[in-house]
Amino acid sequence: MLGRRKTVRARRGRRYLLWTMVGALLVAGGLGGVAVWQNTYDLREERVVLRHHGHRLEGVLARPPAGDGPFGLVVFVHGDGPVDATHDTFYRPLWEAFARAGYASLSFSKPGVAGSEGDWLGQSMDDRAGETLAAVAWARGRPGIDGRRIGLWGASQAGWVLPKVAAKDPRIRFVIAVSPAVNWLRQGRYNLLAELHRDGAGKRRVQEAMRRRETTVRLLRRGATYAEYRAAVGDPDGVTPARWRFISANYTSDAVADLRAMRGTPVLLVLAGHDVNVDVTETQAVYREVLPASTLSVQHYPDATHSLVDHATERSSLRLTATAVLAPRKLYAAGFLDRQTRFLREADASGADAPTSPGR
Repeated sequence: MLGRRKTVRARRGRRYLLWTMVGALLVAGGLGGVAVWQNTYDLREERVVLRHHGHRLEGVLARPPAGDGPFGLVVFVHGDGPVDATHDTFYRPLWEAFARAGYASLSFSKPGVAGSEGDWLGQSMDDRAGETLAAVAWARGRPGIDGRRIGLWGASQAGWVLPKVAAKDPRIRFVIAVSPAVNWLRQGRYNLLAELHRDGAGKRRVQEAMRRRETTVRLLRRGATYAEYRAAVGDPDGVTPARWRFISANYTSDAVADLRAMRGTPVLLVLAGHDVNVDVTETQAVYREVLPASTLSVQHYPDATHSLVDHATERSSLRLTATAVLAPRKLYAAGFLDRQTRFLREADASGADAPTSPGR
């Protein structure tokens, strides 16, 4: 996943562009009232705090608009980057959709982000799994939450976290995996080549990029320092010392063993047709090979990007901005929100029919 740094920077750039254009759009169109209405969600949000390994993590518990529960719960696991609890509000349409199925949503800002203590770049995938398990345990002690109906939702890098959590906690009711990768190194190679192809890179540029990558992988395998990495590759291309340590701690990540250990957990695998970050063909093949057909549902969105945003929308900065401000629920690919809501209802129905086994 070495190429993800470019995608993170691009995403930050798009986010900056998005919000710098918002003001002009609203003033020009006099659409402030519409924007407020469209960005008001049918939810009850509560700021919450979790203490984990001596650090304070700040988050949001979003419950359905009425009732005392007990509600089922979806615990969110972020992808790469410095993500806050709402993912810059990108999660709220999902929370609202889950609330319609009678589920609350729980999401914590990553360590070092939006009031949470620590440093997300200091985490391994095992650390992230431990943090998620702590969030699940915390939620099971909350009034109004049905501890028997807690599942996970995660995207991209969460593909290495979700299976670990479900394998360690057999009471996890379901997993929704959105654009997950399987093997860190293969994923990084795919991402690099896909971005080069998208950008129209010539043969020489591709060869140079692959040589740099091969050098980087050799350095990782022998435990090289950041200084050695800089000396070998020259321009670090956005890789800071902290990022190098993060990559060094995680580059051997592979989800297969953990997927095998969670074979009884219902999984919804969500894949996009315009994904330059994850090799969706490999991901689908591995999930189908490892998980029983009876527990795996696969949903394809051929017109969506890695983040499940409509491809045509994401390609146009103006269209992306207008949609985010005036119709944020339509940022996602058509049918994406409804399909996940239906999956939760199906999980409830199958869980109600299944006998209760020890430990679940």
